[in-house]
Amino acid sequence: MFAGLIEEMGTVKNIKRKAGSMELTIAGKKAIEDLKKGDSVSVNGVCLTVTSYELRVTSFKIDISPETLRKTNLGTLRIGERVNLEGALKLGERLGGHFVTGHIDGVGTIKKKIKEGDTFLFEIEAPDEIMDYIIPKGSIALDGISLTVVDFNKNRFSVSIIPHTLEATTLGFKKVGNKVNLEADMIGKYVFKMIKGEKGIDLNFLKSYGYL
Repeated sequence: MFAGLIEEMGTVKNIKRKAGSMELTIAGKKAIEDLKKGDSVSVNGVCLTVTSYELRVTSFKIDISPETLRKTNLGTLRIGERVNLEGALKLGERLGGHFVTGHIDGVGTIKKKIKEGDTFLFEIEAPDEIMDYIIPKGSIALDGISLTVVDFNKNRFSVSIIPHTLEATTLGFKKVGNKVNLEADMIGKYVFKMIKGEKGIDLNFLKSYGYL
């Protein structure tokens, strides 16, 4: 589990492609200082397992499955490219952002970047399965970054990016046309399933449980 608060940007040091899968070597400092083999780490919002850790060179390796390559933008990474890194949440820590599982729901495309003073408004085109969970002022994770939805229409939503986020994450490098990993708010997904499920929530349901 993560909070969507990026600890640092790491750098892809090596890419080893296998039969349908891929092994990445990523260098960093702060986010990986207490990592060990078997730990979870968020890379561009994707929860992955550390398979090897090199303390002296502050890098770690992760294996990426064919399914993850199909459902995320990790397959397009290149050596030298920067990635957002966040270590798993620890009990007792202050929780900012929102609950982020690292299980990507889909990939969106940056369609517009509009400068508004010191900030940028990003307009993201997203698949229907993501848009079902989008509400104004709701939470959304872009490449692992916890953000608040400004507005939305049928197949797009917008988020406002402050200067700190532009400096501290890969959004500062993103251009129109670039792909971003999207994870909808976990609570929103549960609520949506309850309302749209087999039984759904209607007046009879509310009456049966004493709400009406």
